[in-house]
Amino acid sequence: MNFKLLILICLTLLFFSTSSVLARAALVDNSIDPYSFTFFRLFFGATTLLIILYLKEKRLNLSLNKNWHTSFMLFMYAICFSYAYINLDAGLGALILFAIVQLTIIIAALIKKEHIDLKKALGITIAFVGLVYLLYPSDDFEISIYHSFLMMISGVAWGLYTLFGKKSANATLNTTDNFTKSLLFLLIFFTFFVDNIHISSYGITLAFISGGITSAIGYLLWYYLLPNIKIVTSGILQLLIPPLAIFLGVIFLNEKLTSTLAISTILILFGIYISIYKKSSN
Repeated sequence: MNFKLLILICLTLLFFSTSSVLARAALVDNSIDPYSFTFFRLFFGATTLLIILYLKEKRLNLSLNKNWHTSFMLFMYAICFSYAYINLDAGLGALILFAIVQLTIIIAALIKKEHIDLKKALGITIAFVGLVYLLYPSDDFEISIYHSFLMMISGVAWGLYTLFGKKSANATLNTTDNFTKSLLFLLIFFTFFVDNIHISSYGITLAFISGGITSAIGYLLWYYLLPNIKIVTSGILQLLIPPLAIFLGVIFLNEKLTSTLAISTILILFGIYISIYKKSSN
């Protein structure tokens, strides 16, 4: 893995983990409702990407005939993500999300018969042990099953969005197209399911940062990176996001840091290291 690719991956994963913290910060104090946060997040993301696409290609060459399946997966990920964070801590939500993402990607890799060697399988197993250790029920551990299930749906959708991105030939165009079309699904969702809307300047500001910066730029980088890495590797790398989100949540949202959290994070990072480490040839 070359240095440029490594830097872009690290930046992308930082943006992804920040998205969890921003969503939780906006929703924990009821600064904005989940639907409005999702709408403004994707709207600001689409606006940013449209500007980037126009500056890059001097035209907006979006198509009505393509990318509807990826746009729907982006919508499903984003709407379930927001509603789940009503009742989940930033780090815990990220753990559930990317555990399911990883599972989705592994199943897809096995279906596509992508080779998973013993070292990579061992690393994945250790990382999952870390996740299970964190989520295993205890006397001082409470979790909402409903909101966890929403985050699992979000994880499946993001996993499929990642898989579809493997075929992207133009990351800027495809990501812009996905964000723009996802707004249509949001309008349909509003028509049938949304009753109460409340918005504050603070909530919109967080949605702008989440959509216009961390999501738009992060997803653009992700679609650029995906054709350059294997399916399983893309899933393994995303397991870095929960530990990042946990520590950002501790710093910015005063979420609790426990020994269980620290041990699980170490296991996850160790598993990732084993999975992606390659000896340099002399």
